Amino acid sequence: MKTAVIGSGFSGISAAAYLAAAGHEVTVFEKNSLPGGRARQFDTEEGYRFDMGPSWYWMPDVFERFFNDFGYSTSDFYTLTSLDPAFDVLFGTDDGLSVPADFGELCQLFESIEPGSAAKLKKFMHEAEFKYKTGMESLVYKPGLSLLEFADWSLMKGAVRLQVFSSFSKHVRKYFTNPKLIALMEFPVLFLGATPQNTPALYSLMNYAGLKLGTWYPEGGFGKVIEAMKSVAEKNGAVFQHNAAVEKIELENGTVRSLLVNGQQIACDAVVASADYHHVENLLPDSHRNYSEDYWEKKVFAPSCLIYYLGVSKKLDRLKHHTLFFDENLDQHAYEIYSNPQWPTKPLFYVCCPSKSDDTVAPAGHENLFLLMPLAPGLQDTPELRETYFLMMITRLEKQVQTPILGHIDYKRSYCINDFVIDYNAYKGNAYGLANTLMQTAILKPKIKNKHINNLFYAGQLTVPGPGVPPSIISGKVAATQLLNKIKKHEVLI
Repeated sequence: MKTAVIGSGFSGISAAAYLAAAGHEVTVFEKNSLPGGRARQFDTEEGYRFDMGPSWYWMPDVFERFFNDFGYSTSDFYTLTSLDPAFDVLFGTDDGLSVPADFGELCQLFESIEPGSAAKLKKFMHEAEFKYKTGMESLVYKPGLSLLEFADWSLMKGAVRLQVFSSFSKHVRKYFTNPKLIALMEFPVLFLGATPQNTPALYSLMNYAGLKLGTWYPEGGFGKVIEAMKSVAEKNGAVFQHNAAVEKIELENGTVRSLLVNGQQIACDAVVASADYHHVENLLPDSHRNYSEDYWEKKVFAPSCLIYYLGVSKKLDRLKHHTLFFDENLDQHAYEIYSNPQWPTKPLFYVCCPSKSDDTVAPAGHENLFLLMPLAPGLQDTPELRETYFLMMITRLEKQVQTPILGHIDYKRSYCINDFVIDYNAYKGNAYGLANTLMQTAILKPKIKNKHINNLFYAGQLTVPGPGVPPSIISGKVAATQLLNKIKKHEVLI
């Protein structure tokens, strides 16, 4: 069976691997020159290697499960390093927290800041562990097509503990009162694309993922993970075509029969579309789309972002691998992303310096920096605006590391809303998909199957289970499984 996969991000490669292993003749069509989607890498003439997107390796069990499904382990392809400290959170110059990898040390840190909080942290994590294990075993691998999927006694019995209808922000404040500890506990949900107030308390599972399972780094960067997953797909027979833009999905009697790729018609029996969901819908006639433009306009999207890739010709001794700059007001920045979209007044931002852990990503004596500022999608994006915010970030970074940086930059590249649109056809230039609000969770996300077309399925951060690298890997498996199940039941016409 000839199956086409549109896009080679994590979800697309995942789907390709599972379908190829099941005996399908799989071709992956990627519009860019390299695989990986947002997780692409690029090398510079100056000797730097940059990960373009993901930089946090959390939930290592999800990665391991993927490779185990094909008889491998992550260690067969790349080496993982546990980061210690996991990350720094800065609240001002010489005012911050260095988060240890060891949970016992983390409890001591909490206790030193807020007496009695060590015991509360252990209780919080006990509940978060339940949510994580329930989520991984009973929730995230469901296709989100019907409420009946959740009619499981063990799941219903634990429904109250899952806290789907509670606010994450309120949940954290039941345990902690110190603003620094609250900020530390709330930060992981920012990866989910919504404010803590609008995120279900279910997602305290992210605290368990980040603070108990650890923060890791794949040596060589996230590009090594993409290479490894692609290798698995290829070992099972999948073929990857780059610079291959899908221009149209061609139908016959409610069934996909071919794709128009770079002007050439290519026959196929089924499609898993892991490219931007909204964009894929626009490759179809109006009558065969799952959702209208009005539907997408009303959705709550996770942020876009302004990214700077910097090469610095000196070492920055006071900087760690991951650093979160929370030295401005989070509520104000969140308001300017979600409630009143605009370029932020006083932005928070994040700095990744992988050269602290990996000598291969920068020349000797140099640093590799990745600066990221969350930003509302759909805003005007100009070189002048980018530069204004670059200077804001670099000034605060210089103040923190207590050494000049600006005059030592020997490589500089920006990436923002317009680039997300051009490279990924991302709706409004979003970077992280849909926000994980209550009304956009599980069966309330865009459906993984096209309701008009019997052999078209969707994967990626705009459908189940949601945004992030591990969910995207899972999404590819879920989409592939749904297609295989439909074929088995003879519900897909070949």
